[in-house]
Formats: sequence, structure tokens, C-alpha cells
Amino acid sequence: MTATRVRTVVSVVVVLMLAAVAVWFAERTMRPPGPRPAFQLPVACGETWRLSTYPGHGDFDVDLYPTSGETWGRPVLAAYAGTVVRAGINGRLGERTPDNPRGPMGRGGGYWVRIDHGGKWSTLYLHLLEPPMVTEGQRVEMGDQIGKLGSTGESSAPHLHFEQLRDGEKVESYFAGERSGITHDNEEYAVNHTSANCP
Repeated sequence: MTATRVRTVVSVVVVLMLAAVAVWFAERTMRPPGPRPAFQLPVACGETWRLSTYPGHGDFDVDLYPTSGETWGRPVLAAYAGTVVRAGINGRLGERTPDNPRGPMGRGGGYWVRIDHGGKWSTLYLHLLEPPMVTEGQRVEMGDQIGKLGSTGESSAPHLHFEQLRDGEKVESYFAGERSGITHDNEEYAVNHTSANCP
């Protein structure tokens, strides 16, 4: 086989490979999001939590606080099954802990987790107390503990900042098929929900 013929064959193979990658990428990015997963509150079964927001927080951003009992260290659970795609530190942690609740505040989300649920749906969990209990690439089921509630990052008090995203865009969170009621940040308001994140 001549050098010219080898170059021609290699060129054809490269073009075919690039075309296949382009088709795969186009199908992956152009496919519409799938149906919303059956998300649950990311907290223990039967517990009632206050969901709130405030001006400047961001549309659809939900802050969760327990309505009774200790706040620090409460289990944070996967809202639905999926694959962990981020688990670590977002921004700067700060120094707020149960022993030093008024310590210097950090920046960003602190210890955090992002779970990909398939169909272009994902969830975010911010301000965890300690390094996440899951690792990137790990498969989790709904109700698996992924961390503990804390106040790392830009957080003034222990709580869980939670978001549901469709195709990378924040949308109103639904829990057990019901709207959360947190839709805008034009004012400070709150609603209560009881978790059905049960075994």
C-alpha cells in the first residue's frame, strides 16, 4: 500500500469518527429533558421542615430548616436515585461549626453535592457540615444519606440550600409530586412540607 493510499484511508477513518462524535453530541444535547423524577424532600421520612427564601436569594432556591429538634448535623438525603457528579468544596468553607456558630462566614456553597438523576435532571445540596459522605461517580438511591446539615460557605445559620435543575436551569422544586411553593425571591416567605422520603 502506498503512502498516499494510507493517508487517504486514515483521512476517511478520521472523518467518519468525527462525524460519529458530532452525531452523538447533537443527539445528547438536543434531546429534550425527560419527565421530572419523583423527587422527595432530602430529609428523613415523616419530618416537617420549613422551606424558605428571601430577597436576593435567587428564584427557585430553597432553604430548608427543621421545625423541631437540633439543626446541626441532621442527615441530608438524596432526593431521588442518581449518580453523584460533584462532591467536595464550592468556594471557601468559613469557620462556622456547632461549637462556633458565629465564626467567620465563608463564600459559595461550602461542602456540597450535585446528583445527576438522568433525563437532564439534577439536584444540588449546599452548606453541608462536613465533607460529603459520597464520592463523585457513586450511585445513590433515594433516601441514601449524602451528608450532614451545616453552615459552610456563605451561610448565616445551619440549613440546607437545595435546588432542582432541568437541563442545567433551576426550576421550582416538587416533592412527592407537589409544588414546593418557593418560586421567586421578591420577598421573604416560607412554607412547611412533611417528608415522604421513606424506605
